[in-house]
Amino acid sequence: MDLRLTGKRAIVTGGSRGIGLAVAAALAAEGCDVAIVSRGKEALDEAATRLAAHGTRIVPLVADTTDDASVRAMVDEVVTTLGGVDVLVNAAAKPASAGAQDAASTTGDELMREQFETKVLGYLRCARAVAPVMTAQGWGRIVNISGLNARGSSSLVGSVRNVAVSAMTAALADELGPQGVNVTVVHPGLTVTERTPGMIAAKAAADGTSEEEAERALGRTTTVGRMITAEEVADVVAFLASPRSVAINGDAVAAGGGQPGVTYY
Repeated sequence: MDLRLTGKRAIVTGGSRGIGLAVAAALAAEGCDVAIVSRGKEALDEAATRLAAHGTRIVPLVADTTDDASVRAMVDEVVTTLGGVDVLVNAAAKPASAGAQDAASTTGDELMREQFETKVLGYLRCARAVAPVMTAQGWGRIVNISGLNARGSSSLVGSVRNVAVSAMTAALADELGPQGVNVTVVHPGLTVTERTPGMIAAKAAADGTSEEEAERALGRTTTVGRMITAEEVADVVAFLASPRSVAINGDAVAAGGGQPGVTYY
């Protein structure tokens, strides 16, 4: 399927590693010019070198999504350098942990504030900055990377921040959809990234098992029997970022390999 992304201009926050980097690679492979955004210049430069192999324009930009002025300056730079913005993928957030979670009754204020500043308000700041550009041209796509903790209660931090992102997505979709800008949210589950070996080792140590058994145990949390990779999540995001996805707006799309024993409708 031709995703009709050739020549589109994309911003991917959190684009120097993990799911963000995989999304940037998928978009570049489909012909997008991509601005990757992160707080660390060294990691950005390394990622940009890898992404350059796809032959499109790659713009590494240092910005902090917890700072509105930084976000607006970043978007202005993208518009100046690439000539506009067609796609925003919000992925700048601390990944969820596979380990034991803090009890809801003892979760501190500062942790909750930090999560909202980065994932919820950070995503909103970026959407707010690109919305005028996208509505002026009558087309755009905003994809928010959230997480399957939105559908569970085992992690207060994970569920609250991800439910909030979903609610924000729906509100933006209601407002921007009639102006040609679709907004969706993707819920990955435990995803294979560069962090995975350390996560598996930590789980094995905590459970008193081998790393092989720890990996199998994590795989059993999906209906496909293994963890989904960042690249497989990125394939879903690339479709949602494309003109082909016009039928999907405001909705949550799970990309975690399926949750055993539940039905969502």
